[in-house]
Amino acid sequence: MPRLRTAALVAVAAAAAALIPLAGPAAPVATADPVSGPPFIVHTEWVRWGDLSSLRVYPTYAGRVVAGQPGTIAQGEEAWTEVLAISPDADLPGMREQFMCHWQFAEVVEPGKSSWNLEPWRPQVDDNTMLAAGCNPGGTEEPF
Repeated sequence: MPRLRTAALVAVAAAAAALIPLAGPAAPVATADPVSGPPFIVHTEWVRWGDLSSLRVYPTYAGRVVAGQPGTIAQGEEAWTEVLAISPDADLPGMREQFMCHWQFAEVVEPGKSSWNLEPWRPQVDDNTMLAAGCNPGGTEEPF
């Protein structure tokens, strides 16, 4: 009986080996990363609290995934372009810098926060000061 099993296994292996050349080499499997490209922004919304205003920027899932990854500054610039397409009035001094700070660090420091908030009343500062202030120079995060 063991000899019969061995013979059967050899026959199956030989048949399988004979079929492999007919199938040809395995074709590479194409994969697409569904979250790596734009759009990166779902929408924006201006809100007010007293005399202060804030632009709430709502990133897409792709925006959240790509943001904070090393080497994605170009995607961050694309995302800022999307913000300006939705809210052209966001093109104010310091807003882009706040956005890029959020792009690079928000999903690392506070993943899943509903919006990245940008305020035109915040002072323009250098990158080190921006980072030390948690992307909110000139005061804490808005109270609204």
